[in-house]
Amino acid sequence: MAASQVEPSASSSGLGRRRRTWAELLAGRVKRQTYGSGTEQKLQESAVHLLRRHLNLNDLLLEVEGVPCKTLCLNQLIDPEACTNLSSSFIGSALRDEASRLGVPVAVLSSRMVASSVTQICVSGGEPSHGVLLNAEQRKKLSSLLEVAQYLLAHSMFSRLSFCQELWEVQDSSLLEIMWHLHVKNVVSLQELLESRADTQATVAWLFRNLCLLCEQTEASPCSDVARAVLSDFVQMFVLRGFQNNPDLRRNVELEQMGKLAVAVLQRMLIFALEALAAGVQDGSSQHKVVKCWFGVFSGHTYSSIMSTDSPKRFFSHTLTQVLTHKPVLRVCDAVQMQKEWSFAKTHPLLTGLYRRLFAMLSSEELVGHLQEVLETHEVNWQHVLTCVSTLVICLPEAQQLVQDWVARLLARAFENCDLDSMVTAFLVVRQAALEGPSVFPSYADWFQASFGSSRGYHGCSKKTLVFLFKFLSDLVPFEAPRYLQAHILHPPLVPSKYRSLLTDYVSLAKTRLADLKVSVENMGLYEDLASPADVTEPQSRARQDVEKAIAVFEHTGRVPAAVMEASIFRRPYYLAHFLPALLTPRVLPKTPDSRAALIESLRRADKIPPSLYSTYCQACSAAEERKPENAAPGMKVEAVCGEEPLGPLAAALQALRAAMTDPTQHDVVAARVAVVSEQLGSAWGRAEEDGSPGGRQIQLSVLAPGLEQQEGQVADLLLTCFCQNLIVASSSAPPARQGPWASRLVSAMCGRRLLPVVLTRLCQLLRHQGPSLSGSHVLGLAALVVHLAESGPACPVVPVGLPAPAEGMSIAEFFSSLLTFRTSETLLFCLKFCTAVISYSLCRFSSSSRDTVCSCLSPGLVKRFQFIVFRLFSEARDPVCQEDTAGPPWRPLFQPSADWQQAALRLWRQRPFQELLKEKEFHLTYRDWLQLELEIQPEADCFSDTERWDFHQWAIHEHFLPKPSAAGGCDGDLEAACTLLVDVLIDFCQSSRSYSYSENSDLVLSGCTGNRDIFSRLQEMAAGLEQGPVAPPGRSPPRGHFLFAVFRRRLQALARGWDVATRLQRQRELLVYKRILLGLSPSVVVGSPQARQPTAPDCTEFFHLVNSELRNFSHGSALTHDLTVHFFRGLLTACSQSRDPSLTADLVLTTCQTECPLVLTSALLWWPRLEPELRSRWGRCPRGPLPQELQRLCEAQRFGRSCLSPDPASPAPGPAWLSAAALYFALQRAGRDRARSHLQRLGCHGEELLVSLFFFSLMGLLSSYLTPRGRPRQAVDTLTALDICAEILGCLQTKRVSWLLLFQLTETAGGLGHVLLRLAPDQYIRLLPFAFYSLLSCFDEDTLTREDAFLHVAVDMYLKLICLFVAGETSAISAGASGSREPQGQGDPVGLITEARRFLLQSIPRCPKESFSNMAELLATSTDCDPDVRAALLSRQQAGPGTDLYQEPHLF
Repeated sequence: MAASQVEPSASSSGLGRRRRTWAELLAGRVKRQTYGSGTEQKLQESAVHLLRRHLNLNDLLLEVEGVPCKTLCLNQLIDPEACTNLSSSFIGSALRDEASRLGVPVAVLSSRMVASSVTQICVSGGEPSHGVLLNAEQRKKLSSLLEVAQYLLAHSMFSRLSFCQELWEVQDSSLLEIMWHLHVKNVVSLQELLESRADTQATVAWLFRNLCLLCEQTEASPCSDVARAVLSDFVQMFVLRGFQNNPDLRRNVELEQMGKLAVAVLQRMLIFALEALAAGVQDGSSQHKVVKCWFGVFSGHTYSSIMSTDSPKRFFSHTLTQVLTHKPVLRVCDAVQMQKEWSFAKTHPLLTGLYRRLFAMLSSEELVGHLQEVLETHEVNWQHVLTCVSTLVICLPEAQQLVQDWVARLLARAFENCDLDSMVTAFLVVRQAALEGPSVFPSYADWFQASFGSSRGYHGCSKKTLVFLFKFLSDLVPFEAPRYLQAHILHPPLVPSKYRSLLTDYVSLAKTRLADLKVSVENMGLYEDLASPADVTEPQSRARQDVEKAIAVFEHTGRVPAAVMEASIFRRPYYLAHFLPALLTPRVLPKTPDSRAALIESLRRADKIPPSLYSTYCQACSAAEERKPENAAPGMKVEAVCGEEPLGPLAAALQALRAAMTDPTQHDVVAARVAVVSEQLGSAWGRAEEDGSPGGRQIQLSVLAPGLEQQEGQVADLLLTCFCQNLIVASSSAPPARQGPWASRLVSAMCGRRLLPVVLTRLCQLLRHQGPSLSGSHVLGLAALVVHLAESGPACPVVPVGLPAPAEGMSIAEFFSSLLTFRTSETLLFCLKFCTAVISYSLCRFSSSSRDTVCSCLSPGLVKRFQFIVFRLFSEARDPVCQEDTAGPPWRPLFQPSADWQQAALRLWRQRPFQELLKEKEFHLTYRDWLQLELEIQPEADCFSDTERWDFHQWAIHEHFLPKPSAAGGCDGDLEAACTLLVDVLIDFCQSSRSYSYSENSDLVLSGCTGNRDIFSRLQEMAAGLEQGPVAPPGRSPPRGHFLFAVFRRRLQALARGWDVATRLQRQRELLVYKRILLGLSPSVVVGSPQARQPTAPDCTEFFHLVNSELRNFSHGSALTHDLTVHFFRGLLTACSQSRDPSLTADLVLTTCQTECPLVLTSALLWWPRLEPELRSRWGRCPRGPLPQELQRLCEAQRFGRSCLSPDPASPAPGPAWLSAAALYFALQRAGRDRARSHLQRLGCHGEELLVSLFFFSLMGLLSSYLTPRGRPRQAVDTLTALDICAEILGCLQTKRVSWLLLFQLTETAGGLGHVLLRLAPDQYIRLLPFAFYSLLSCFDEDTLTREDAFLHVAVDMYLKLICLFVAGETSAISAGASGSREPQGQGDPVGLITEARRFLLQSIPRCPKESFSNMAELLATSTDCDPDVRAALLSRQQAGPGTDLYQEPHLF
């Protein structure tokens, strides 16, 4: 009012000046006023007097506010320091005057007035009566009031006790937040407030009611931070007072009472929450909000300020005990029946969240020990106990083993003392843990079999323990789920035979119970799901699963699974009614029979499919073919075998997991989300991951053509997509080392026995076949997934079908490394990306772990591939790393859309952690590793040009690996060692399936192998360098042999020897590679250079040994291949050109061949028409006249062979006789059947040794015609022609009475002609001579029996060996080769030939003279079991008297 009155006067007299306010006028007056002593005091007293005359204390306390921020007051102008306490001093003075007037203590009056003001503030907000929080206006007023109260306390004008009593009198109007503010502002502590009330029960009830309201309003309150702070401080006070470890607590009554009150409040809140959950609280309801908020106070940050005490830990232990023992109304039988509904995924998330928070304060050992203690000392709520066990094994992987150990102790105690409680606890705990899947805990069936299925079982096989066990199992039968009864029946405890009745009684009881439940043991699946927590599925569903598994087993083994065969005999109802209908589902049959069709055909041939059922199936398939849509794929079923389970729940579970990863406030529920994903995987899969963990078996994957069913692909894509997205989300906020265990847990859910092969197959498709098309985020996600699969994946080996792998398989990490290829520049860059991502993630993820942990997650092959690519692409990386980068691995930059992967790879290369990793021996990139990787490069698709690739090879071989120490993977500067290793690797590569280019004639063509052409060129260069090296100094003999033959010899010694087909093919394949390498190198490798100082023959020992021991066995007949023959003679002429006497050198070598390696000479004769022109051309370059004598001998032998087939007189046969015989036989081969027969009649003019040798070559030709399939280009003559040639020669020998039986008794110890002939034929042909002997049975002269004393001995020996060959299966090669031939009846049939030979012997034995049996006893002693009839005939004839009729037929039948 004063201000309004002043303004007009100022306006009327101001002549247009601006009007001033009342404050400005006062301010001007103050400036003009001259202060004297006492002026301020007088002014203050005047103001106080004015206030006292108009004082209302209640209104005054509520009207007092803090100092205005933007207004100017008189006190500020007079004395700024006095403004803070001015209002409070006025109130204090007024309170003193009022107390004096009323005659009461000022402290009591002040307390009453403040309490009254608090009440007015509470009721002034207009909020509903159930509110516990203040609004903004109320907080403003309360703040001013608390300042006054603090002033009064500071001046001893306030009584806390009186204030608390006044406040409790109006408790219904008091708000919980006001009590908190009183505590925070140090006006009255919460403990004082609570202790001031005598009625503890009423206090507990009030606190419980207000805490519930506070929890309910926390989320919806606009000041949620205040609400959480109120709740946190109350809980801290309750925990600190209720669970303090104070030995003097009982001596202090107030402290003891406060402790009881705190415990009572906390317990009442917990009980309310547990009962709400038990009643089925609905999401979004008020109770749900209260429970969720209250369980949130168990987070660790709530107790950060009191963590130094033991109170939080004691509180959490007490809470866990209260949860486990809350309302123990369930009996053990109830738990057994209801247990399957208490898995982690089916438990309320709020309860599992409470468990997880309680676990955070206690170690795994403490938790398991606490569980054990509670179960031993309390009546428990089995539902809470078992859900706690599930949460424990899910969220704390380290507790899984502790639980197993605890169960083992329980069983030991149970059987030791016949303790039923321990037995019950053990079984319930095991079944509960097994519900969570094989990635968490062994299946129940596996555990039961391991615990009781052996003599080392807990039951000890004593009668007392067996009775106890079966009594316990029998008592459980009425309450058991069918799944457990089936497990007990199929995996029964080991019982001694004298107590077998105990087991049979239990099995009968269990089967009766299963019958009551309408579950038939006979209708159990072939591959029964004994670990699944789900109910027993319908027979039709089990049958579909069994068919899938049976097809998989059949595909792997090629045989009908034993389980199917057993079911067809012992479980025919299930087999006929369910399995066969599921197998014979009508469909459009594929053109090429698949695994299902092959299995059906195998069962049909074994008479395991009723003809009527098979006929119906064929008719239905034919009908399906007729109505097949145009775009239908072969093999498509007419009707789906089973309806696809919806993937919606799985997708929703994965989406919830991603939401939890995205929201920082939900990181504590990630483990629960992963458990839900694992639960939904079972539903989406069509069956649970029942068959246990994948350890202990191999995982077979088709790498070259990986395929998945539609549902399998969908599940795999969902999982991989979820993992990649979660990784991107997690890496955007934290490095891998601080992302928690979410990745490991999700990977564990993928490691089930049936799901893991699907995931690996999908990864194979992506990494090996679609790698270059993957985006950066895909590469990062899959790289992290690979690391975690290697970290927590199963120990089972992976056997990649289509890749070179050890027989026992490879680890998961090695498998992923094997998927990375370098065929093209695109795949090379993808490998660089993937290796960079894998190594970077591993180093970041395990930065604080030991080196062993990092090494276990990284495959050495992958690290070596990374080094190989970096060396290849970045020339700067070929120099030593001068300055290592100390920053972390480049993980975060890889998430940028414009990430430069090549720069990231270089940064990683320079990282100190990576360089430290490369110091580990297993990660050294050795010369062998480099060669193996470089061989995979396809030159036509390489990012390098030919020149760049040559430069890189020169650096790698000569600058990097050759001088490098062998301990670091180099060659110690030894060029020969480098060549040796290159040859080794080249042979291994050509033998592997990575090299698949072969010529039509099955000879391996090195130039056709993927990427090996340039590497082979390097071998040629290095081998030439070795030949041009320094000559051995005088007095020291040069090294013996070439390094190449040393490699061949070592590798051949390591190969298995034998005559079975697999061994022979493996050896033949190896030798084909050797031959191609030999042909690719200089001919001087075959024939060494002669010594310059002495006219000695070049050293061909190594080559001769290779021919005699190996190449001979894979030659065709009696000759080497043309290319190898030409290569030898080229080397020979090269050596001659370097010799002082070329003719002498050639003669020495070829003369040595006559005794040491005659196969070279016969090969020259076979290929002479093509060989001679080149020989003459090359020899013409030597200035030493005509051909050497031994080469002329070959020419003469060739002319002799041709002359024998001409009407003119034959040329003289050069020696040795076998050489001329070989030339003649090859001429007969080339002549054809008709011409050969006419010319064979002129053989009588030749010498005996030549005829015997010629007969030997004809026998080899006959066997070659049998062994070589008809129509092959290498078949020199057909079987009929070969037989004619043999018959004519044999007839000539018999006419001239030349002994030819020695050809069938050749031995290594024999000298002369026999020694040479053995080196002219493969060992297989020599072993098959008995077959050739009896193939000529019709050509034998009847006089031979009596003329040749040795004939019977040879005939019997050949017969016994023929039977042995047949039994050993070696005659099967003849059967296969002769299957398409036109030979006479029985000639290609080993069985028919044996029959004919047996008949011949039985008819001939009585006719042979007595002298023929001289050495028969020794022969029969070595073969007692071959043919009892022949043996009996021989013994009978040998023991016959002189008067026995030699021509009488024996009465054998």
